[in-house]
Amino acid sequence: MSIDIAWAREQFARFLQLTELYRPPDPPGTTILSSSRANRGPQDEIIASAQVVEQILDRVLPRWRTEVPSERNKRVNRWCQHREAVQRADVVLVRDAEIKEHLGDDAPQISAATMHPWAWDGARSLWQSGHFREAVTAAAKKVNAETQNKVGRRDVSETNLFKNVFSQDPPKPGQPRLRIMADDGSDTFRSLHRGAMSFAEGCYAGIRNPSSHEDDLPELPEHEALEQLAAFSVLARWVHSATVES
Repeated sequence: MSIDIAWAREQFARFLQLTELYRPPDPPGTTILSSSRANRGPQDEIIASAQVVEQILDRVLPRWRTEVPSERNKRVNRWCQHREAVQRADVVLVRDAEIKEHLGDDAPQISAATMHPWAWDGARSLWQSGHFREAVTAAAKKVNAETQNKVGRRDVSETNLFKNVFSQDPPKPGQPRLRIMADDGSDTFRSLHRGAMSFAEGCYAGIRNPSSHEDDLPELPEHEALEQLAAFSVLARWVHSATVES
């Protein structure tokens, strides 16, 4: 897991300390019969800590908002769901190495959060609610829209857009090109742009279009969706790093 485990656990411990529930002492000379509980820390400090903790939880337990019960937030305290999620995530962090050792190969892993922002930002909210196929589709739309923005075009989209922008032909009025490298007449230039064009066509024809045009498709397993999201991340990086030739 590509995360600073010691730092993350410190943030978790601090949050649990701040949100610990206790019964405030009665004012001097009075006795109040109440079961109400308060958090140990001030709300402003808890909110600041939660801002960091939520980002760690999104990495360690991406679906914590839907999978960890939230009913006690209204009945007991607004931070109950966060506290349980933190406790679960802390176990994951502590036992991650042990679990890898016993359950399988410690192969390199890819995190959606490290993918190109066009891919992950487009997919994030749907991904975190478990809608993986829709998340990949949203990423595809985001990459398409950002590419249109970069070349200033709205008249073409998706497969036709990428065929046009990665074309090795010189640019035409209203049809700029994207150059991943300068045209030096080499086989490398031709191969790179032909490959980018074909790769983009595969992403939209093979991944985006079936999900958009077929009803009642089963939900994608998370690992398959991650592979597809990575494909759009690769395309996004090529587009982002390319120069516009008008």
